[in-house]
Amino acid sequence: MPMNVESFNLDHRTVAAPYVRVADTKHLPGGDVLTKYDVRFCQPNAEHLEMPVVHSLEHTFAEHVRNHSGDVVDFSPMGCQTGFYLLLVGDHPYDDVLDLVETTLRDVVAATEVPAANETQCGWAASHTLAGAQEAARRMLARRDEWAQVEA
Repeated sequence: MPMNVESFNLDHRTVAAPYVRVADTKHLPGGDVLTKYDVRFCQPNAEHLEMPVVHSLEHTFAEHVRNHSGDVVDFSPMGCQTGFYLLLVGDHPYDDVLDLVETTLRDVVAATEVPAANETQCGWAASHTLAGAQEAARRMLARRDEWAQVEA
């Protein structure tokens, strides 16, 4: 019987990270479309991102992606520390979303600081690593040609 949470219905043993996949699409009563993308950096149950890396990627990607798209609703980490969910409003061609992710990861690599990594704007400001976020972004970018291949 299918579970309510889409990712719980995904066989995590058969995927091959890194990838970007459509995880869910909702058509809202007012006609808007919300699409959730699974932006997977690490192979489930084999590797994960350390929390300061997750935290810094979240801050840096979430800030910079909005420079490239006004349709971003959210960019949030997965509890398993293997990736993130990117939530967009509107209908976007898949290749355009891949380009958006790539462009934003290039921004992460070029960043000189983690945005809002201070006690005023962040709830755990001591838990950041720009170098770690940049290394994770570089690893993801190095395998850009694999992002559309979800299954092993």
